[in-house]
Amino acid sequence: MELRSSGLQRLVREVAKFGAVGGAGVLVNLGVFNLVRHVSDLPVVRASIIATVVAIVFNYVGFRYWTYRDRDKSGRTRELMLFLLFSAIGLVIENGVLYLATYGFGWDSPLQSNVFKFVGIGVATLFRFWSYRSWVFRAMPAREAVAAPEPILARQPKKPAPATASEPRQRVP
Repeated sequence: MELRSSGLQRLVREVAKFGAVGGAGVLVNLGVFNLVRHVSDLPVVRASIIATVVAIVFNYVGFRYWTYRDRDKSGRTRELMLFLLFSAIGLVIENGVLYLATYGFGWDSPLQSNVFKFVGIGVATLFRFWSYRSWVFRAMPAREAVAAPEPILARQPKKPAPATASEPRQRVP
């Protein structure tokens, strides 16, 4: 598949920017998660929820002001509400994986917690990418549709303008 299509090029750029912000958000998420686990006695999933909330705030700023800065900005309240809704669903997906691993299978070592935290982030990221681009940061409506040039054979000859009173009428033989 060639990257000549402008739509495909835009999608590749969008995925790259989403990935850059998301990658930084993963680092924030995992960093806060391990920090909270190290300095507190909070259970694993609670520490993870705190880290996820911090990463959500970080990601919103990155997505709004870099990844999707060219998108419609007219309904910021609606945008923020949808972002928080879909982020909350992503939070449940992400931490549901960690919860299942920790309390369902008993995998609670620091390494196991980080692995399943990372897996949960990956699964939730697929959902977030789809929902953010489809519902939250929508593309701006096209200003004017660009008309394609019509084929030469389909063109009709121009009709002569009607004669005015100061111009004599021409006779057609």
